[in-house]
Amino acid sequence: MEITEHIDALRREGARLAEAAARTELSAPVPTCPEWQLADLLRHLGYVHRWAATILSRGLRAPLDEADAQAAIGPMPSDAALLDWYRESHATVVDVLTSAPADVECWSVLPSPTPLASWARRQAHETAIHRYDADAAAGVPGPVVDTALAVDGIDELVCGFMTRSRSALRSDRPRTLQVRTTDAAGSWRLTITQEPPTVTTGESSEPADLTLTGPARELYLLLWNRLSAEQAGETKAIGDQDLLDLWKDAAAIRWS
Repeated sequence: MEITEHIDALRREGARLAEAAARTELSAPVPTCPEWQLADLLRHLGYVHRWAATILSRGLRAPLDEADAQAAIGPMPSDAALLDWYRESHATVVDVLTSAPADVECWSVLPSPTPLASWARRQAHETAIHRYDADAAAGVPGPVVDTALAVDGIDELVCGFMTRSRSALRSDRPRTLQVRTTDAAGSWRLTITQEPPTVTTGESSEPADLTLTGPARELYLLLWNRLSAEQAGETKAIGDQDLLDLWKDAAAIRWS
């Protein structure tokens, strides 16, 4: 996806999230994030938007530490002001991404052709996944994620996050996971060992211990641990079902 497509997705998914939040009590539990209420979700995502916007707009070469982040972002809003604060946070990061020069230099979470591309992609998927969480809190399913965005989000998770040195996805014995979309050209093969997973893209003739095949929108949410295999009704999981449990336990993304 192009940077402009990621920004468009960020704009769209953030607006949908705010719409879901506007019709939901802030105290509503978030089923997909069991320790959170909707208020926690809005504070988290608003903070992340402002954090990213600060790094980009200031051209920072390292992530903000906690003290600098608090100074830049300011105090958390009251419940009465929370939704408006979230909308302002979302608008801020969209504006910063839109106006940033293509060659802006700054720190970014994941490797990418440019820092701007990395931040546009990361903010788009952070928002799309949490929009699903907001819909879950509202108790009403929202629009399905666009196929192109879902494929891109699987790729970011599998090739970006899972291969980092801090990835917790490990296995005492080598195991393989093949992920294949049925509605787009997306295929990833992960080899999971005691070291960070390795990933190859494209089709493979080698059998895998577990093969997940389904529409991108389902695989996106399943791999981001928002859907179970049972909830992903069109997805087939063939092979070692224990790998699904390993993924659920080990493939969590944490900022700290």
